[in-house]
Amino acid sequence: MTERPLQEPTLLLITALADAPRHGYALIQEVAAISGGRVRLRAGTLYGALDRLLGQGIVRVEREEVVDSRLRRTYALTDAGYEVLATEADRLRTTVREAERRIGLGRPGPALRPARDGAGA
Repeated sequence: MTERPLQEPTLLLITALADAPRHGYALIQEVAAISGGRVRLRAGTLYGALDRLLGQGIVRVEREEVVDSRLRRTYALTDAGYEVLATEADRLRTTVREAERRIGLGRPGPALRPARDGAGA
């Protein structure tokens, strides 16, 4: 795995697997829940990402079962996947701390702050 930041869908996908193994449909639902509905994975995108993550050793197939005459795979994070997620969480925390620091330094006091609703000062 490279050191570059994860794309948001990938980050959400491995986050969804961090607490429990899940099958495809459950992953789609969990990613939507984690993102507050902002990210809705389609099946093609999900399975393409899972294939890529399987190839990188970040996820593994936990089990396979036949449900309603269809094969259902349940995926889980590998140890490497947990490391990738922890590294990304640290990177994001560092970025958020710096953004908050800069907001605090650059934010004018209440009397100088521009009105947000378009009303005059």
